[in-house]
Amino acid sequence: MTSVDLNKTAGPRFDTGDQMAVSALLELELDDGRRVVLLDDRGWSSRGRGVWAHTSLEDLTDTARMVVGPDEPPDGVSYQEEAALHWGELASRARSSGVDVDGNDLIALPHDVDISTEVRARVARGRR
Repeated sequence: MTSVDLNKTAGPRFDTGDQMAVSALLELELDDGRRVVLLDDRGWSSRGRGVWAHTSLEDLTDTARMVVGPDEPPDGVSYQEEAALHWGELASRARSSGVDVDGNDLIALPHDVDISTEVRARVARGRR
């Protein structure tokens, strides 16, 4: 599960019609409803005239999945190798929280994106 919210640490200058900053928190949701944080340092920003008016919930969902997913591989590393490293690291973080999982288990899970009420409101206001 990736949760998208306003990046409150970016400051008020990003809370305008022409600038936005959002954070993306990736968590592993367990069967009992508990969540284990896998990534808490991701997000993105954008600026431009009426940026919220040109942003859709679908765009936010797609971008959220991209920013918490594997990075582009450096030279000499294949996408598959980079992805294996990424998912392996996330599995290691889950294991350190007591969840017995490996990278392939994580890849197979559905990846839902939850967009906060505040972000949804800004997208809606931008459309007016």
